[in-house]
Amino acid sequence: MELVRSVCDLVAGVSAGCKMLKRPPEKCSLVELLAIYSLKEEVAILLRGADVKEIQEYQRQGLSISQIAVLTGFNRRTVRKYLADPQTPVCGGAMFEAVFREAGLPDGLLHVLVGGADVGEAIVTDPNVNVVSFTGSTAAGRRVGELAGRLLKKVSLELGGNNALVVLDDADLDAAASAGAYASFQFQGQVCFATGRHIVHRSVAGDYVDALVEKAKRLRLGDPYREDVDLGPIVNEKQLARVDGIVRRSVDGGARLAVGGTHDGLFYRPTVLADVSRDLPAWTDEIFGPVAPVVVFDTDDEALALANDTEYGLAGAVYSRSISRGLAFAQRIRAGMVHVNDQTVNDEAVIPFGGMGASGNGGRFGGAANWDAFTQWQWVTVRDEPKSFPFPY
Repeated sequence: MELVRSVCDLVAGVSAGCKMLKRPPEKCSLVELLAIYSLKEEVAILLRGADVKEIQEYQRQGLSISQIAVLTGFNRRTVRKYLADPQTPVCGGAMFEAVFREAGLPDGLLHVLVGGADVGEAIVTDPNVNVVSFTGSTAAGRRVGELAGRLLKKVSLELGGNNALVVLDDADLDAAASAGAYASFQFQGQVCFATGRHIVHRSVAGDYVDALVEKAKRLRLGDPYREDVDLGPIVNEKQLARVDGIVRRSVDGGARLAVGGTHDGLFYRPTVLADVSRDLPAWTDEIFGPVAPVVVFDTDDEALALANDTEYGLAGAVYSRSISRGLAFAQRIRAGMVHVNDQTVNDEAVIPFGGMGASGNGGRFGGAANWDAFTQWQWVTVRDEPKSFPFPY
């Protein structure tokens, strides 16, 4: 019951769902909201047999293809297989399956499978699966893309990122530091569009680092289900060791540990690294932990080169008091989503979410992009009278 209440709290804040129901969150039931919230598209849904006008109305309201499929009852020829990671089998899959069952979803339309790489490969290569959508690491995504490509299957990949937040010399420093701390520390840094690189003008870098340190010190760690805390645990010991290893190797290589770098069990303290150079793992690797590496620059061109100095291209951000300067800079960042005077952890139901380079294969989720991602075009022509062809046909 505690888990269900937590889900209810989460889903009650989904604006698209409440807007569709035309009722405030407190007037929306758990079943209604979860039916709208749905899951990310791990395997695509082809909407056949649903009412077109109904689909178009939901689409105008910003709902995704998977959300619309739930609201329209799916179609009995459409079976959706969802692979839940064995590290999160309850909150990452089984819980949603139970809620949809309670909501009245017909049996056999949603399959939640718990398993590792072997189960994933079986799903990707199964001849009954026509379209594959994968969200995960770049390494795993390359394997999914390889398997799907051999079978000429349509595949959408939403992969990792090493996202840059650029602070220009005219930025609102308090706002930039607040955004940078949130983007690196929230969710323990365990989201693909977390800020992994802070690129700050030399004239304000010292004050920026000091502000990050103060914010990191204020964050409380603990079990978010049982305590009033700000941050929870790293997902497992393997990932904890990886995060800690990146921090330690970077410090050994010359970075300055401004705060953090310690842990109590799986709870890793928010960490700020200053004086980071481009050859250190804190710069080159996707950390996926609550770590904020800071690099300084002197010119805008140098900052742009630093921002694009990565194989990834998921998200980026830039802070400047000049909107025109910030926008001009943002348009040259090689990333699928870039924000001016905001941080990198941004998503909305109506926007095409996705990245470039090692962050994906060009696929996008959200809004109108879902039509191309999860359906296929078909051209049908009809003639009243048979067509005649030129001689000698």
